[in-house]
Amino acid sequence: MRKTKIILASSSPRRKEIADQMGLEYEIIPSNYEEDMTMRLEPKDLVKTLALGKAKEVANRQEEETEAIVIGIDTFITYNKKLLGKPKSVNEAREMLKMISGKIIKAYTGVAIIDIKNKNEMINYDITEIILANLTDTEIDNYINTGEPLDKAGAIGIQGLGSIFIKKINGCFSGAVGLPENKIYNMIAKMGVDIFNFKKWKKQI
Repeated sequence: MRKTKIILASSSPRRKEIADQMGLEYEIIPSNYEEDMTMRLEPKDLVKTLALGKAKEVANRQEEETEAIVIGIDTFITYNKKLLGKPKSVNEAREMLKMISGKIIKAYTGVAIIDIKNKNEMINYDITEIILANLTDTEIDNYINTGEPLDKAGAIGIQGLGSIFIKKINGCFSGAVGLPENKIYNMIAKMGVDIFNFKKWKKQI
């Protein structure tokens, strides 16, 4: 197994928190890739395309012989195959929460890993089903007043206060948040990176 530099093409605090939890040793280089959410693709194909775009943009800015892998990630929420972005207003947040109240939404996360030196690419995706409780108008208003829904795709913070409205999750919780740990672990292992070689998991004798 090789020891190579990992570049995370995301500045998301939630992804950083999960990466730290995994014990990854990495550098953050945010991607400048411009997402196009209007592409006529199935959600699983769109999320993989966006993740690869983010990874490629960062990889292309590195020297060709750089001994590093770039991890690009994209996550979005869907309901009935409709993409739900961040609400642009309080009214839109309210309508969005009313629409998904008591329903099943899906979190799609695409992962693309590029080995810069060896020119290898690996792409995968994860789907997590989130079953929501029925929300009263009062609960929706109280939640909106916290400000959290306005900064979250689908108007609900899965890892934040919005978790109190989640009845059940089918799939990978960390994937729904934005960094599917099992997928990352298996993908970087295939790239020759052993997570157990990182300092966090070395037993201190």
